[in-house]
Amino acid sequence: MKKHKYQWLLSGLIILVAFAIGTAIYNTQSPQSTSNVSTTTIKSRYLTWKKAYLKGSGQQRYVKTNTGSRAQTLSEAQGYGMLITVMAAKQGFGNQKSFDQLTRYYLSHRINTNNPLMSWRQNQKNSRMISTKAEQTSATDGDLDIAYALILADEMWGSKGNLKYNQLADQLLSAIKEYEINPTTNLPRVGNWATASKSENLVRTSDLMTAYFRKFASYTKDGSWTKVAQNSQKALKELSDQHKTGLMADFVTIKGKQLKLGSVKANQVASQYDAQYGFNACRIPWRVAYDYQLNHSQTSKGIAQKMCDFFASKKKITAVYTLNGKAVENYTNIAFTAPVAYAAQVLSDQKLKHNYTKDLTAEIPTNNYYPATIQMMMLLTSGSIGQNK
Repeated sequence: MKKHKYQWLLSGLIILVAFAIGTAIYNTQSPQSTSNVSTTTIKSRYLTWKKAYLKGSGQQRYVKTNTGSRAQTLSEAQGYGMLITVMAAKQGFGNQKSFDQLTRYYLSHRINTNNPLMSWRQNQKNSRMISTKAEQTSATDGDLDIAYALILADEMWGSKGNLKYNQLADQLLSAIKEYEINPTTNLPRVGNWATASKSENLVRTSDLMTAYFRKFASYTKDGSWTKVAQNSQKALKELSDQHKTGLMADFVTIKGKQLKLGSVKANQVASQYDAQYGFNACRIPWRVAYDYQLNHSQTSKGIAQKMCDFFASKKKITAVYTLNGKAVENYTNIAFTAPVAYAAQVLSDQKLKHNYTKDLTAEIPTNNYYPATIQMMMLLTSGSIGQNK
C-alpha cells in the first residue's frame, strides 16, 4: 500500500509541476530586447493614423478601409482599430472612449443576435454602414484580433462599466471555438463559412496566432485553446521547414489530425498571390515574433529568425515573394517592411534594425489603410518592448 501511496504522491507532484510550468509559459510577459522606437514618435504617428482612418461619430466608430467618399470597412480593420486603441492607451495616449466607440460598432455589426462573430464587411449607404446578406459571414483574423483586444481592455480598465469586456470576450471566444476552429485539425478556419469539402481545410497562415491562443487558454481556463496553440505552432514550424527562405504562402491546406500540408493555386481563395508570400502572409513575422516576445518560445524565435535572415540578405524588401525567395513585384510596401522591422526589434537583429527602423518610424500614409494600419500596429508593438504588460 505504501508503494501505491507514494506513486500517487509522485504523480500528483508531476501534475502540479506540469501545471506550474504551463501557467508560467502562458503568463510570461517579459520582453526580449530593448526597442529603439521612441514613445514621442509612436504618439505622433498614432494621432496621424487616428485622424486619417478612425471614422464615425457619437457612440460608434470604425476604421475606414477605402479612399472613396462612401466609406467601407472590414472586421479585420475593426480588430486592428481596437488593438491599436487599447495598446495606445497602455502607452499613455489612447483612451477608453475611443475603444468603447469601436466596440459598439463591432456589437452593431455582429452576424446576428445569436452569433457574436462580426460580419466581414460593411459599406456606407446614406448615413448607415450596411452588410449585405453575403457579407454576413465571418473572417477569422478579424474575430481573433477583436477577442484579443477585448481581453487587453478588460486587463487595462476592468469590466465594471456599461461594456463588460470580459463577457464580450468570453462570448466571442465561444463562437470562434464553435464556428471558426476546425475540430479535426484544431486550427483556425478562414471563416465560419469554410465548412464545405473544398474549403474546410483552408488555412490563412497569418491566422496561426500562437500568442493569442496561449492567451485565450489562460484567460478562459479552457485547455482546448492550448491544443490550438500547439497545433498552430507545429504547422508554422513545418511550413517554415519547407523552404530555405522560411517564407509561407498566404493560404495553404492542412488536413487531418496529422496536419498534412497541401498547397493552393493562384486565385483559389482571395487573390493572384494566394500561393505566394503576399498581403496576408506578410503579417507572419509580426505574429510569430510576438509569441517570442511574450512567451519566450524558442520555436517561434527560430521561425522568425529564419525569415529575418532571408530579408537581411536582400538589398530592400519588396512586396510579394515566391516561397523560394524571388521577388514578384518591384515596389516596396510598408505592410511587408514593418512586420520585419518589428521582428528585428524583438530578435535584436542589428542589421535589420539599422536598415528598417527608419521605415517603421516614417510618417504614416494617410490614404492607404492597410500598410498604414500594419505600420501603426508594429509601432505600438515595438513600443511595448521593454514595458511590463
